[in-house]
Amino acid sequence: MAELTMIEAIRTALGRAMEEDPSVLILGEDVGIDGGVFRATDGLVQRHGSERVKDTPVSESAIAGVAVGAAAQGLRPVAEIQFAGFIYPAIDQIVNHAGRLRARTRGRLSCPMVLRAPYGGGIHAPEHHSESPEAMFAHIPGIRVVIPSSPARAYGLLLAAIRDPDPVVFLEPKRLYRAFAEEVVDDGEALPLDAAFSLRDGDDLTIVTWGALTKETLEAAELLSAEGVETAVIDLATLKPYDAAAVIASVERTGRCLIAHEAARTAGFGAEVAACVAENAVTSLIAPVRRVSGYDTVMPLPRLEAVYMPSSERIVAAGRELMQWR
Repeated sequence: MAELTMIEAIRTALGRAMEEDPSVLILGEDVGIDGGVFRATDGLVQRHGSERVKDTPVSESAIAGVAVGAAAQGLRPVAEIQFAGFIYPAIDQIVNHAGRLRARTRGRLSCPMVLRAPYGGGIHAPEHHSESPEAMFAHIPGIRVVIPSSPARAYGLLLAAIRDPDPVVFLEPKRLYRAFAEEVVDDGEALPLDAAFSLRDGDDLTIVTWGALTKETLEAAELLSAEGVETAVIDLATLKPYDAAAVIASVERTGRCLIAHEAARTAGFGAEVAACVAENAVTSLIAPVRRVSGYDTVMPLPRLEAVYMPSSERIVAAGRELMQWR
């Protein structure tokens, strides 16, 4: 057991997967000698060789296409896109090939690949480096979308994603990469995909969130608790398919639902969660479902980034508003 940051936990999971399964390989821009732009793959080429840790040209479409082809031939590629803002050239391969391969071949072939990408804001990065495109990927049939929110969850969920027989888009909140460390056991144990994590229990309000915003959400829950409002916090972790049953069960208990996400508001994944609550738990609701999110604009970098990013204060204010309903 060791105290690891998220980036260290990801590197540890990649190393474990490569040691246990010779079909696992890593590819991407600068993932070899340089160890990746955030050093997620640092040292892996020295341990496993350049045949399994492959530096690629600067072509996201080629990276995703090679990963699809390798997966179809029985390998388990883990492809890195340097930033989520650079992922769009790979969409053709993800939508038309990775997501459809099992259906297209009537189950003859599968596509056990992982596409990793640092995503989200909070590090004052330049343009194209702070997007939160999770809803776009969640809309693609045949694709899993996984977003860890802590080092331990990053370790277990990445192992599960690599072992999954179908394609996974694994979005890593980069502002959490080195934000804190926690105990991580490198025992090869995966965490379940498609299952939400209950981070806090409460009977007054349910807050649903994921990724880096779990930090501000938990802070908000503590502030609300000091005011006598006990808040349940659910980390979805897997957005596609997400654990709707966990959300519904919590909302049926609390009667109030707040959804917090960093992405722009319109058609963000919070809208899907809100629709699910409306369809399945409307008779339990005491108050309307609320969302706290980013704004419908490009991330206003660098000076207004803090204004765009949802804060614990914004989450607390929304929680107080919901508690006015009786």
